[in-house]
Amino acid sequence: METTFHMIKAKFGARIRSKTPVAQVNEVLCKVLCHNLCVLVQSAYELGIEATFWQASA
Repeated sequence: METTFHMIKAKFGARIRSKTPVAQVNEVLCKVLCHNLCVLVQSAYELGIEATFWQASA
């Protein structure tokens, strides 16, 4: 957990700019979501995995 917190703080900053408690929680959750997406993209790039997306048939 400490490593993850450090990575999030290093990438997105340690400061929370929102004023209300609900907005603060949402801001932290957005930072966690963005961190997870960054890790996913980095892992896919390093491992050479290509994404296949579902396409609707005509």
